[in-house]
Amino acid sequence: MAENKQKICDLLIPVLRETRGLYNVLSLEYIEKSGLVYAKFASGGYKVANVDGDSGVAMIQDILKQIT
Repeated sequence: MAENKQKICDLLIPVLRETRGLYNVLSLEYIEKSGLVYAKFASGGYKVANVDGDSGVAMIQDILKQIT
């Protein structure tokens, strides 16, 4: 079964917004071609997480490691 990585990112946003550290996440955009997730913040800044080749669970772990 293929995982919809953008959907996983979309579903992760409300969870992150409930935390003290990532309450200001506006979006997580998965770019399949590059294997990157762009996290945009309310401050106007962004961070990038490399999730190339990750499963859905590994992708969530990598996003958390790389944007916090």
